[in-house]
Parts: sequence; structure tokens; C-alpha cells
Amino acid sequence: MVNDTLPLIDLHRHLDGNIRPDTVWDLAEQNGIALPVEHFKDFLPHVRIQDKASDLMEFLEKLDWGVNVLASLDDCQRVAYENVEDLSLAGIDYAELRFSPYYMAMKHSLPTADVVAAVVEGVKQGCKEFNVKANLIGILSRTFGLDKCQHELDSLLAHKDSLVAIDLAGDELGQPAELFTEQFKQVSKAGLNITIHAGEAAGPESVWQAIKLLNAQRIGHGVKSYEDKHLLDYLAANNITLETCLTSNYQTGTINSISEHPIHTFLEHGVKVCLNTDDPAVEGIELKHEYKVAKQQLGLTSQQLEDIQLNALNAAFISDSEKQTLLTEKSAKI
Repeated sequence: MVNDTLPLIDLHRHLDGNIRPDTVWDLAEQNGIALPVEHFKDFLPHVRIQDKASDLMEFLEKLDWGVNVLASLDDCQRVAYENVEDLSLAGIDYAELRFSPYYMAMKHSLPTADVVAAVVEGVKQGCKEFNVKANLIGILSRTFGLDKCQHELDSLLAHKDSLVAIDLAGDELGQPAELFTEQFKQVSKAGLNITIHAGEAAGPESVWQAIKLLNAQRIGHGVKSYEDKHLLDYLAANNITLETCLTSNYQTGTINSISEHPIHTFLEHGVKVCLNTDDPAVEGIELKHEYKVAKQQLGLTSQQLEDIQLNALNAAFISDSEKQTLLTEKSAKI
């Protein structure tokens, strides 16, 4: 399914959506936080989707358990470090881990900028120990409104040299991209890349807003883009990559079945797509599973899957020399 001569890359992977269930359990016990069940085996349905959620917001509620047990900065550093270990265990060569520092901080009133620093340190330690390359993308969680997003952005920009991009995630329907134009002017001024969640809970107009108003260079999910041929043409012509997450799109109810995913439409229109995990701990999947799904359930050819791996490399927010290094190092391992 995966071409082992090419680097395996995950560009849309939420660090705070990949807190291990056993870590949630352990931190709850350590921090005296009550959980709804007495035995770990009974806890899994609370933190992991069993089949699919009714909608995106129900899916996102599964993530809340993980961040609710982060009672200290050390806890934040721990889960960041474990995220990098998970990359190593999954055979991923490079990832861009995104996280919402306010979401991680809010339950226990941690200083948001310090949460950013803790995550940066945890990822740095993990990359050194597990010999994996990873960069960080800061998220503005629009679910919490404009003021909180500005606070979040200020905290992220205080550590901008440790980030490669800023993302807008959360309640896409209730908090459209047009509300956040001033924040993303600040992002552009800071010299950071931009990727935006769009076309997941809302339609193609959300993707247009992300591109035209927020200057998105990549789109998270972008599923509903297929409804607008002009948008598909624009995405293809402007080399805007869709960060596709097949299992997530099914589990959030964005699509009714994997077979209905419009990835074929995207590819036929020349739109660049890459495969990603989204929230692997909540979904119970890893990246190679997504390639397997793409081949077995959607019928993508080996050549298409190889092209998708290369799309991820080309769309990564790293320099051309770093991309070449990933290719060279992968070839040396074969």
C-alpha cells in the first residue's frame, strides 16, 4: 500500500487528538480526576469512536477527555513527547503536529503561552530520542470565539520560531473563517504558513473563505470542495493541497461511507491530495491504515498512492533541501 522507498508523511495530525487512552487513564489517576468508569476496558468507548459520530461536534467531544486530564505543564510535555514516539512506532518519517494551546490549557487554567513552550520541548525531546522529524502547527480554536482565538494567537506567536504554520479549527459552521481575517493578517505578517480546516462541516464557500480571506496554502479536509467545479479548478491551478483524512471523514459523519469519499473527483481534476490521520488515538487508526483503506475500499492504484505520498512531501511546510534530505535518508534505509 505504502511505497517504502518514499518518506511516509502525515501533515494533518492533531497532537491533542492523539493522547493515548492509557495516558488519559494514568493522568486522571495521578491528578485525582474522576472518570466515568472503574475499569480501563470500559473507558475506551469514552475516548475512541466505536463506529461513527452523528456529527463533527460529537466527534470532537471524544477529544475532551484527553485535554481534561492535563493538570500541569509536565503533563502537556509528556503527551507531546509521546506523540513523537507514536510517529516512530507508526513508521512515519515526518509529521506536522498541530495543537490548540488554549484547548489544552483551559480545563486547569494553565498559562497558554507556557503550554506552547511545554509542547515545543516535548516534541523536541521526542524527535531527538526517536530520530523522527516533526514540526508544529498552532491552532486557533474558533469554537471558543474571537477573543480566545486572539489570546491563543498571541501565545503562539510568542513562540513563532518553533512553529511552521497556524491553523483554524473547531466549529466551522458556527464560527466561519470570515470572522478571523485580522488574526490571519497577523499570521502572514509573522511569516508563518497557513492551513485552514474547511469544507468539512460546511460547504465549498468555507473553502473559498479560507483561501481568499485567510490566504490558506493548504486546506484541512476540504471534502465539500467537490460541489464546486470552479473551486476544484482553482485548487488545481494554484497547487493548493487538500489534507485528506478518510477514516475521520467517515467517523465525523462528513461522508456516509468511505466509498462515497470524493477523492477520485479531486484526483481527476488534478487537485493535489495527501492522506493523513487527523486524530489517530480517537479514531483507533494509523497512517498506513489510511493507505490500505484508499487502495482496498476506494480502489486507488499503486501509482496514485505513490503520487499521494509525493504530494505530502511537496506540500510539507519545510524547505526544498529538507524535502530532499527526507528522500535521501529514506532511500539510504532501503
